Amino acid sequence: MGIAERREREREARRGALLEAARALLLERGYAGTTTKAIAERCELSEATLFFYYGSKEEILVSLLFEGIDYWAKGLERLEKQSLAPAEKLARLWKYFGDVRGEHPEYFLLSAHLAQPRATADVTAEVRAEIARRSGENFTRLGRLLEETTGLGDGRIAADLLWGAFFGVMALRDARVTLGAKPHPTDRELTAMFRALADGLAVEGTSKGDGR
Repeated sequence: MGIAERREREREARRGALLEAARALLLERGYAGTTTKAIAERCELSEATLFFYYGSKEEILVSLLFEGIDYWAKGLERLEKQSLAPAEKLARLWKYFGDVRGEHPEYFLLSAHLAQPRATADVTAEVRAEIARRSGENFTRLGRLLEETTGLGDGRIAADLLWGAFFGVMALRDARVTLGAKPHPTDRELTAMFRALADGLAVEGTSKGDGR
């Protein structure tokens, strides 16, 4: 291995360590509490050294956001390729939402942050456009899955409904935990919510198929 290649590997390893520190801090302290100083300290670096690898806090967290978008894309693509009955595939989709939430809650925190005023004020227009493009591609994938599993002619509406329902109830549960209340909806309640949504989508898909 040449010197240049070794240095590049070391650089990528350090960037990866900084991303992992940011991920942990995001879950511990939230967006506002995840500062470049705290990230650097977690990696036993100076803040000045951190800026050698990333130009700002926003660059670090946008890297995590893109990681999450790519993670969702791969999972949705895998699900699209599976040969399953429509009802089973729809259930697997809802389960996938829950699996990602359990494995990578930081992706949800970053998505929620995008709803805040001036959330992207410190990133370039090109980065904002790329976030919108890649997120939009994931919603297109989700829409196709829902057209396949529900019979709806336009899966975009179902995509917004299903994702919005899951995202919303997770935010509600997080708020209750923050306030010291019991974490609910429970997994059983989430299953009941899914069944209600699935039944409604199935009815709507049948109505569209009948021309009503």
